[in-house]
Order: sequence, then C-alpha cells, then structure tokens
Amino acid sequence: MMRLSAAALAVALVTAPAIAEPVAYEFDKSHANLTFSYNHLGYSTTHGRFGDWTGELVIDQETPANSRISMTVNVDSLDTFWGERDTHFKSADFFEVAAHPIATFVSTGVEKTGENTLAVAGDLTIKGITKPVTFDVTINSIGEHPMAKTPAVGLDATTVVKRSDFGMNMFVPYVGDEVTISFSAEALQAK
Repeated sequence: MMRLSAAALAVALVTAPAIAEPVAYEFDKSHANLTFSYNHLGYSTTHGRFGDWTGELVIDQETPANSRISMTVNVDSLDTFWGERDTHFKSADFFEVAAHPIATFVSTGVEKTGENTLAVAGDLTIKGITKPVTFDVTINSIGEHPMAKTPAVGLDATTVVKRSDFGMNMFVPYVGDEVTISFSAEALQAK
C-alpha cells in the first residue's frame, strides 16, 4: 500500500502543472526614460530627466503581489535642458546633491487594478527623507520581444509628489509644489 501511494504521488507531481515563478528583468536603458515635470508660474510646464539610474524588476504574472521593483537614481544626472537651472536644482535650495547624491524607490506592495494596470506602492527617498508614494502603472506589453526573441515587458508609470515633502519648498506656491514623476521602460528577462 505504501509503495502504491508513493508511486501515485510521484506521478501526480510529474503531471501537475508547473507553478510559475517570479521572473527577473533587466531594463533596456536605450528604451527607458525617467522624467519629471512641474508647473512654472501658471505659464508653462517645465520638464527634466535623470540620465543615470539603475533598477531591479521582478514580475510574477500569476500573483502580481509577489512582484517588486527598486530603483537607485544618481541625482547629479539631473537635466532640465537649461544649465543654470540644473546648477540651482543641484544646490542646497533643492536636491543638495553634494550631501544627498542618491535618490531611491523601493516597492512595498503591488496591487492589480485592471486588466493591464497596477498600483505599485513604495518608499521614495530624496535628500534623506523617505515618504510613501504609489505609482500608477500600465503594462503596455508582456511577452516575447519581436526583435530580441526573449521574454520582455514594456511599462509606463506615473506618480505625483509634493517637492516640499522632501525639503524643497523654494518658490512654493508660485512654482508648482506638485511634481509628476514618469517612468517609461522596456525590460528583457534577465539571463
């Protein structure tokens, strides 16, 4: 009887459907952009980007709550397309890059909100100040990349933060306190 049960269990394990595991992805930085924008005096929207960042992405398609992302940003790579403004933003009035060269985001939870949408909560740290934020994420595509012939994902993520929450309140309220952070990226399955 014991031999028969062990054999039945072995057959069941071999024929049972495989449970998908979370998959690690590497960002294709040639098809990724980390940007921010804010209102300037009610006249225009000013844009900027961070050119130097790294990230880790793990996706569990079957159980999105098991997915996670973390990012590290070199704040000195800030570029608003106007050198004098960049220098001011890097000063103690804003990012204080000399004392706080790195900003980070570490996810703390992922919730599926629609067929292709997620809410990714996490801790954002800027100037040594950590605040909870939630990114609204749209998964543009997930599947085999048509050129790389490997599993890939494309996504767009946005959130709005108050810069004054991170010790950057100069010119508020005239220059917008609310800053939109946007991240668009393609990522390929890690090898």
